[in-house]
Amino acid sequence: MRMVQLKEIPLPAPDEREILRYAGVKQPTPEIEALMRECIRLTDGKLRGRVCWAEYPVSAEGERLNLSFAKVVSRSLMRNLEGCQSIVLFAATIGLEMDRLIARQARLSPARAHMLEAIGTERIESLCDLFCAEIENARPRFSPGYGDVPLSLQREIFAALDCPKHIGVSLNESLLMTPRKTVTAIVGMGAPCAQKTGCQTCTQINCTYRRSI
Repeated sequence: MRMVQLKEIPLPAPDEREILRYAGVKQPTPEIEALMRECIRLTDGKLRGRVCWAEYPVSAEGERLNLSFAKVVSRSLMRNLEGCQSIVLFAATIGLEMDRLIARQARLSPARAHMLEAIGTERIESLCDLFCAEIENARPRFSPGYGDVPLSLQREIFAALDCPKHIGVSLNESLLMTPRKTVTAIVGMGAPCAQKTGCQTCTQINCTYRRSI
């Protein structure tokens, strides 16, 4: 088993534009902006960015990718990792308190709960962006469920990183993670390429959260 490394990463200031995008708000009113900022204040001091990761060699075996911790058939991931000899496998979370805040507000104010969901998504994406920015020659990150990467790969990822032990994240039989604002991903390490990134890699063109590309 590869040695798993741990890191705590301070979260940057919230990106209000991204929060509104995740909330599905295209033309924010002063009332919506006030609600967003109120919800941001509710999260002050409650979120903790933690990441665990390990580096693995990667190779192609015909149509299969040997990721060392698992073997997978995925054309989109194979294209992304073309020319890479190693990957960084990581899991990142902002902690359980975000789930608690959302659950509490769901009983009191659905509008606050919805906005907190958007804030939580922006926070975990920001954490992943910060971590990936530290990886030299990093390719765009790929998570189970992106493109044709099977969601079932989560089981092998959790076994490889021992996420419950290292960052307190569990995986249930339905492949749902707790805390919910958690991301697992594979990052190729190789010469920079012209690969599409983020929403550009996804075929769900009608997604509410899709960035303009």
